[in-house]
Amino acid sequence: MTDPSAPAPLATQALLLEQGPGLTEQRCSLVEVRGPEPGKVCPLGGRRVVVGKSPEADLVVADLTVSRNHFEVLPEGGRYLVRDLGSTNGTSLDGARVREAYLRPGALIQAGEVVFRFQTEAEAVRVEPSARESFGGLLGRSVRMREIFALLERVAASDATVLLLGPTGTGKGAAAAALHSQGARAGGPFVVVDCGAVARNLIESELFGHVKGAFTGAVAQRRGALEESRGGTLFLDELDDLPLDLQPKLLRAIEERVFVRLGANQAMPFDARVVGASKKDLRLEVAAGRFREDLFYRLSVVAVRLPSLRERPEDIPLLFEHFRQGRGPAFAELDEATRRRWLEHAWPGNVRELRNAVERSLALSGDGLASGLLLFPEAARAGTGLQADYHLPFKEAKERLLEAFEREYLERLLARASGGIAGAAREAGIDRKHLYSLLEKHGLWASGKRPAGQD
Repeated sequence: MTDPSAPAPLATQALLLEQGPGLTEQRCSLVEVRGPEPGKVCPLGGRRVVVGKSPEADLVVADLTVSRNHFEVLPEGGRYLVRDLGSTNGTSLDGARVREAYLRPGALIQAGEVVFRFQTEAEAVRVEPSARESFGGLLGRSVRMREIFALLERVAASDATVLLLGPTGTGKGAAAAALHSQGARAGGPFVVVDCGAVARNLIESELFGHVKGAFTGAVAQRRGALEESRGGTLFLDELDDLPLDLQPKLLRAIEERVFVRLGANQAMPFDARVVGASKKDLRLEVAAGRFREDLFYRLSVVAVRLPSLRERPEDIPLLFEHFRQGRGPAFAELDEATRRRWLEHAWPGNVRELRNAVERSLALSGDGLASGLLLFPEAARAGTGLQADYHLPFKEAKERLLEAFEREYLERLLARASGGIAGAAREAGIDRKHLYSLLEKHGLWASGKRPAGQD
């Protein structure tokens, strides 16, 4: 017999997220784990399901402790609600008797002596590629991207929570903005919270707001992102940087559609579509204990993985023309060696790096496009690499090599990172003050000339 206390499996979702065009949808079901037919599965499929021993019930359970119509499970605003139907022996959720309650992945529902698990699994979704070569700010004519466009077009019309995955620079922000602008909430606000750019001690206030006097420095009441996004879309970027101790509060807000300002007692309604994004594989973060499994499942009702640029090199000419904006020669007018260099470059910074390369080449070459190693300073150094002077004493040779590494790393970081110093520090995984010190040390930032508000 299946152990009813065992957690819902994660393996299926881990496999499916890597397949096809990179989009999955959650499929929810009730699985009988203790009763007359252990292992029996009842797909929910977005419909109301009545459980009981009545022949008219959607899920018939032949057990004397179960009422004819014992409980129902019904979809409500992207969630599922379990509601007791006046049963004789009552309905319990995870050991607590309830009249009605929202379900979480792995939750155990007991009716009399019979136990069911509310189970979610990810299923790869495949559709015909869109005829369009864009979706909002996303561009691509590759089959991979047009499949994603078709999927996003369909998802935009719903209010489902969407999780966008992919490396830095693949267009997660553009996808989130397009989901908002092409959805039913387009007339409402589009509020962005970069969980990695907000100081840890301020992120709760950034999300939920605070009342005057809630903490030292709270001299006035402040509206948080959940309140500001009412009627629109809340985009939570860099979710992997969200502190673990704050994740349960966000989960409750998304599930119960209410939240409480920091320092307040009164609950406020939360009415916004949620779109999340992460550059890290959140399944691995869950396995490492850095991200809550229940929040991951709640956010990944629809999960979309945006491919890196090296996975779709056929889109490079289209993107090149978009960023060129009529300046300089067209991609087809470049000599064969230069075109090959653009197509074969690894693009570790993805679309963002390509845009920077186009702008840099136009700036350096005037009305033409620079070719050769000037376009890709990273590639120019790749052939030689950092070299130690083995004729020096060990300590001195090590110090010189370390200094050369620091300077080269910082130059490359500044060339590819977006979001100013804050974005560069976040991408490097170091504190902004430490980054300033390194930049000043290597003469890459004039001492005392930091931008206002970035110290």
